[in-house]
Amino acid sequence: MAKPVAAAAGAAAPEKKGKKKTFKKKERKHVPHGLVHVQASFNNTIVTISDTSGNVLAWKSPGSLGFRGSRKGTPFAAQQAAMNAANMARDHGVRSVDVRVSGPGSGRESAVRALAAAGIEVRSIKDSTPIPHNGCRPPKRRRV
Repeated sequence: MAKPVAAAAGAAAPEKKGKKKTFKKKERKHVPHGLVHVQASFNNTIVTISDTSGNVLAWKSPGSLGFRGSRKGTPFAAQQAAMNAANMARDHGVRSVDVRVSGPGSGRESAVRALAAAGIEVRSIKDSTPIPHNGCRPPKRRRV
């Protein structure tokens, strides 16, 4: 036996019944004072903004902004990463920060300057670069 044909070709499909999708609202913390960790290596610079207990509010790196290859290690890329991270942290209410800088990279100073230019008050800057006290043997000298 043949199946019955739909009443009209242009008829709308019956409405679905069931649960409507609900999305959890993105949580906005209110943190007036925070910590900024700038990890500056020769090839990249990672800027992480957290509250005083260490919970991350925002982070950016030049790689996440589209910089590739040797351009990730430039001061300009570090400046852009710090600006974007500062704007994300301002949404959480961050107004003043203490800065911890670690690593030998070229984006150290430009990242800190970008934070101040983004309207966040920089209270203190601490260099926490690990220094070996004749620890492990360094790698052999580069031959260029």
